[in-house]
Amino acid sequence: MKKTVAMISERLTKIYQLLFDCFGPQNWWPGETQFEIITGAILTQNTNWANVEKAIANLKSADLLSPEKLHQLDLLSLAGLIRPAGYYNIKAKRLKNFVGWLHRKYDGQLIQLENLNTDRLRAELLDIKGIGPETADSILLYAFGRPIFVVDAYTARIAVRHGLIEPDADYEQLQELFQSNLPQDVTLFNEYHALLVRAGKDYCRPQARCTGCPLEDLPHNLDLEYS
Repeated sequence: MKKTVAMISERLTKIYQLLFDCFGPQNWWPGETQFEIITGAILTQNTNWANVEKAIANLKSADLLSPEKLHQLDLLSLAGLIRPAGYYNIKAKRLKNFVGWLHRKYDGQLIQLENLNTDRLRAELLDIKGIGPETADSILLYAFGRPIFVVDAYTARIAVRHGLIEPDADYEQLQELFQSNLPQDVTLFNEYHALLVRAGKDYCRPQARCTGCPLEDLPHNLDLEYS
């Protein structure tokens, strides 16, 4: 049997409800300011959040967590401060790339980005060296409140294992799966992404731990043809 759009939407809604009922609200994304959220999105690449928190705490302690101050800070000093986040030399360059772009094009003012439509802002973020789709979309969703679904390895694994998409689907196809079949709601996209990450970490690991998973009773290996 082919899956209709309604069936896909119903399945995605069911997954969300099961995860929310089990885990509750995840309260993402932590950060006191818009720039702190952006910094966290860049630093969290290839590391866990506990390490990011240490790096951000270092920047706060040094009173440097602002676009202007990071723009003025030399690369070596920045790398030392964010060392707990791992890959600190690479991530220091990525942070400098972001604040450099912000100062060149928007006078270092995040508020100027609010007037850009989502497609343009996303395209400009992706043009910054070191910022890929997941980081750009995290910035858009969590820092700017744009209704764009963030996709990661946990999202892909859960979607494939529950027969929602082909295993070779790329980032854009996975994102389209969620964005086309759910209400365009920032709060929903925020919570859904966080819940998928929680499920992926706790249960849907590379070696699946299905017993006790809130999605354990959902059918697997559904027909992947869409009508």
